[in-house]
Amino acid sequence: MISTRNIFSSACIAFFLLIFFTGFSACTDDIVSTNPKYNITFSKDTVSFDTVFTTLGSATLKLLVYNRNNVALKISHIGISGGQNSPFRINVDGSISADNQFKDIEIRAKDSLYIFVAVTVDPTNSNSPAFIEDSIRFETNGVSKSVKLQAFGQDMILLKDKYVLNDTTLTGKKPYLIYGHLAIDTAKTLTLEPGTKLYFHNNANLLVYGNLKAEGTAENPILMRGDRLDKIKFETPVPYNYIAGQWGGVYLLWKGGNHVLKHVNMNSGYVGVYFSNSDRNQLPNLTISDCRIHNFLLYGLVVQNGNVTVTNTEISNTSSYSVYLNGGKHTFIQSTIANYFSSFIPSTTRDKKPAVMIMELNRVAPMETTFKNCIISGSAENEFSLASKFQAQYKGVFDHCYIRTAAKLTLPQFTDIRWYAAKDTLFKNNYFDVEKGKYYNFTPDSVSPARGLADPAIISQYHLEYDLNGNLRDNEPDAGAYEWVPTKK
Repeated sequence: MISTRNIFSSACIAFFLLIFFTGFSACTDDIVSTNPKYNITFSKDTVSFDTVFTTLGSATLKLLVYNRNNVALKISHIGISGGQNSPFRINVDGSISADNQFKDIEIRAKDSLYIFVAVTVDPTNSNSPAFIEDSIRFETNGVSKSVKLQAFGQDMILLKDKYVLNDTTLTGKKPYLIYGHLAIDTAKTLTLEPGTKLYFHNNANLLVYGNLKAEGTAENPILMRGDRLDKIKFETPVPYNYIAGQWGGVYLLWKGGNHVLKHVNMNSGYVGVYFSNSDRNQLPNLTISDCRIHNFLLYGLVVQNGNVTVTNTEISNTSSYSVYLNGGKHTFIQSTIANYFSSFIPSTTRDKKPAVMIMELNRVAPMETTFKNCIISGSAENEFSLASKFQAQYKGVFDHCYIRTAAKLTLPQFTDIRWYAAKDTLFKNNYFDVEKGKYYNFTPDSVSPARGLADPAIISQYHLEYDLNGNLRDNEPDAGAYEWVPTKK
């Protein structure tokens, strides 16, 4: 018979051995080694910032310091080489130091340490970005290691709640950073020269109570976008420039306005161009050519009681209407309206509105609409809607276009239309995959039904021999703003 006392004694021995070895292991983990063979590693060898506007602080980037050893380590020194004069600043495990220097920081075995890095760049007195660099030095058990710090500093001109009372010209020499609003007074003209870059802070707007002349070139387009140059921290970081709602929009608000947008790229605000007028008897004019209006949280182009001509332009990806037309004469030639909006923000989704909405139900100025050689498509079942009391009598011409609707329209205004079919492969890429580095590309696919659909006579009439990418259109041109070209081998 086995003695109960022996079982109890064996259990006690096992228990005390467990306690002994666990305690010994814990003590081993806490032993700080001074052996040079034990050292630290890093999550990256270089902390790189995107372009940073001078005098404004950057976003904060993270660096992880690892102790992958079975013993604790003491980092005798952590510091930025440039000391307190460096444009870079570090926060080590929740602590800051005026001179960017830290001493005797312990890391337990198999543990890590967080270092947060920020940068503020002094004015460089240069029109071009200036390269800024420094390093974080680490001293552990007599062994020195370092991590590089890099950034580009860009001088800018700050415009905060600026109301312009006279004709004014902005140049492309330095970017402009807009807080609140930039507004132009009634009957005055704001001119944007080729290469002008407008960076808008959160909710900032361009308010035009006069005229806007934004005329860029293919080589030096005009840019309008948000001021966040860093990335939003998802599982795979995404540039803020890809997130809609980073700024307000462009509002053209004078009934006597005469506006030109040429080679303008604008993206990722709330509204692209809001062209609005309450006077049915006096209609302002807007010409949009060779532009890209992309990724807006509400609308791309809204026209209310105004005359607009849009050529060779992409208007794409909005959570509601991409184009809304209500009152006036509206002409769209060789343009792509594509709504495949999706957002990385879970609460932001696309509503059920079509990409193009033509509304003649309200008391507005007489309407007349022309779409030729255009693409109207998107991810919804119906991307085109004509709301008129008497559709068959509506003054509209829709010719040589690709249109996605739930059912073909048999109205007399529609001629030579290629209607959507379920198996169509329309564009090269109508989605964004951050992990694969794919972004929207609304160039027709090689098998796209938009290929060869355009009327060459319309291209000649409007002098649109080159597409929005600068490619020469061939004798059988494609509908939309882009011409398919074979891949170069």
